[in-house]
Amino acid sequence: MADENPRTQSARAHDDKQVIEGMIPAGEAVPGSAGGALARDLGSRADLAQVDAPDAEQRATKQDDIDSGQAYGSDRR
Repeated sequence: MADENPRTQSARAHDDKQVIEGMIPAGEAVPGSAGGALARDLGSRADLAQVDAPDAEQRATKQDDIDSGQAYGSDRR
């Protein structure tokens, strides 16, 4: 392991995986269960946009996040 990158050695020496995993009670973490509606809606919109403009790009906007329930609108007016 002498020819290994020093940053790799440092990362291994300061690994805090057990601390992080200890913060989440067993069985309560469900990876990948959120955000599906936003990705699906953007994908659908991108598919429709490609009919008219094959090189068109679709990006997520703040309004997309609000519509999917992942963000709240600003209360400033």
